[in-house]
Amino acid sequence: MLIKIINPNTTLSMTAKMTDCARAVASADTRILGVSPAMGPASIESYYDEALAVPGLLEEIISGEDEGCDAYVIACFGDPGLYAAREVANGPVIGIAEAAMHYASLIAPSFSVVTTLQRTCGMAWHLAERYGMERFCRNVRACELAVLELEDPHSDARRIITDECRRALDEDGAEAIVLGCAGMADLCSAISDDIKAPVIEGVTAAVKLAESLLTLKLQTAKRGDYARPLPKLYSGILQNFGAR
Repeated sequence: MLIKIINPNTTLSMTAKMTDCARAVASADTRILGVSPAMGPASIESYYDEALAVPGLLEEIISGEDEGCDAYVIACFGDPGLYAAREVANGPVIGIAEAAMHYASLIAPSFSVVTTLQRTCGMAWHLAERYGMERFCRNVRACELAVLELEDPHSDARRIITDECRRALDEDGAEAIVLGCAGMADLCSAISDDIKAPVIEGVTAAVKLAESLLTLKLQTAKRGDYARPLPKLYSGILQNFGAR
């Protein structure tokens, strides 16, 4: 099976890191294709960034259908464009926040999300509500690290995130941690060892969830909400999006 990991931002070093993490957990017969769109923001830290990331993301879904991709992972904790991507794709499309929260709810009665900037905490709460995870989610906590600081070896990101995870266990009463940024994927195992509690990050969780859906031969429903978009004219820089 071929799973396409789409990092909706255009920072290729982050895409490479996510792809390595995905390949480390993928089954022997799973191929992982990691990409960033040709257009979009360098990082996603606002609703504005999310909105501008979606066209490039959807281009990668559309091209993935021609490339023979069996499933897709949207590797941004905001799960941007998730429902639109499901309208376009035949196979499963998994958002990493969706995957991580569901996995956490299976192994612990409660979890806290540890994310990057305070301004994104509301976005994570909205996702918890959307996915029916509010009753499990004790808190969403920010480290006040910008996404691109996760790529800076001098940012002390691992220590800062680990300390916030410990506070989540002690102050929120959380029994597991969900890492709220795809750029934290490579830190998951080390943080779990340090705090002696389950830590879930969404890239690897989404890969395993996609594999299980494909093994069960489950495709995206094409009736109702996820039916294919109606054909119509699109203008300006979106003119090629109407062809499908």
